Amino acid sequence: MMAEEEKIYDLAGIGIGPFNLSMAALLEDNHELEAVFFDESPSFQWHPGMLIEETDLQVPFLADLVTFADPSNRFSFLNYLHQHNRLYKFYFFNRFDIPRREYNDYAQWVAEQLSNCMFGERVIDLIDNKESDTPHYEVVTENRETKEKRKFAAKNIVLGTGSTPMVPGNFSDFPEEDVFHTASYQYLEEEISEAESILVTGSGQSAAEVFLDLLEKKKRDQKLTWLTRSPGFFQLEAGKLGQEIFSHDYIDYFHPLPFEKRKEELPHLNHLRKGVEQKTFHKIYDLLYHYSVQNIDPGVTIGANMELKEIEREQKAYRLTFEHKKEEQKYRFKADKVILATGYKPNIPEWLTKLRDKIEWEDEKRFKVTRDYQLSFKRERPHKIYSLTNLEHSHGAGATNLALSVGRNVRIINSIAGKQVYQEQDNTVFQSFTFRDKEH
Repeated sequence: MMAEEEKIYDLAGIGIGPFNLSMAALLEDNHELEAVFFDESPSFQWHPGMLIEETDLQVPFLADLVTFADPSNRFSFLNYLHQHNRLYKFYFFNRFDIPRREYNDYAQWVAEQLSNCMFGERVIDLIDNKESDTPHYEVVTENRETKEKRKFAAKNIVLGTGSTPMVPGNFSDFPEEDVFHTASYQYLEEEISEAESILVTGSGQSAAEVFLDLLEKKKRDQKLTWLTRSPGFFQLEAGKLGQEIFSHDYIDYFHPLPFEKRKEELPHLNHLRKGVEQKTFHKIYDLLYHYSVQNIDPGVTIGANMELKEIEREQKAYRLTFEHKKEEQKYRFKADKVILATGYKPNIPEWLTKLRDKIEWEDEKRFKVTRDYQLSFKRERPHKIYSLTNLEHSHGAGATNLALSVGRNVRIINSIAGKQVYQEQDNTVFQSFTFRDKEH
């Protein structure tokens, strides 16, 4: 096993999604901290299975990798447009949101220029060298192609391992080309197009985008079904004051609340983060309306309050049992392909569990996190682990929103550096989330 000679990085980022990619971009030209970042993928890819044509990012282009920290940074989205001779096209496009594919292309453009990112390196272990003269962690990686193992030393770890598709029960036991999560949707386009009947279960933006894509491409005799256990199909709230929960001011209010109060608050904010965009609903409804004008049966079934209980193989197709949550009746549907829009769960690496007994936990699944995103250890330590994901319980419903990612990275960079490397933003909203320390 090779080790980098006596070098101890200020930080090592594990996982290179948009969050750690932003961190890497902010540190590339700013030499306050020496950093290295690892990802097992051979190159940057952002939800490649859901890069459906004509789908847009759900946050404005200003929520790129660097702008909220440094608008003059060369890795800004506007500079990407300029470098690709697309600035005038974007000007005439005249929109604040951007195509999802374009965001992915932009992030790949940034990743290709960064010297501190190591793709194709899977982190297989994390060794806690707390007794060293300079307490640090040893990050053990394995090269994806050569299988060569290497060690890198870092004083701090930034955990950006993201999330993985959540597949309930034993639904993962079926052939992955037949029963699969929306995360694989684009990979299976050809197989899906040949199916006689397709069923989508779930109610969020991913479910709606997949259903819309299927509806736009469906053949006349193809059957489409969209069912959700939610009590209805709800639109994403886009009111401007409501959107202010995606701010650091909201986190300043939310984080000090007792754990039980934080848990109580989260469900009340679902309409601001888990609904479907209005334009997606409108496109679906308009397509169905045009079918009705021609008096054509579109072969479409849509329903709420329907919870998927069982999937059974039936010759070449599948028999699915749903239970209506209000009627308490069971209904059965047949489908050749089953698409699960069942969300994601935090990806907690196995090697992190070695530190479980040293970390403070708020409950059996959620670790305690400080305001500046450090995992709380039972005993204070100079070498820290920061988390960019699994923060909903500690920092609020919008904590992992792209709009907050740069500001979060600014706070972590300043914490590690022990000084202000980038200016932190506060008093950024019009409303008051708390009235502590205010005269009335």
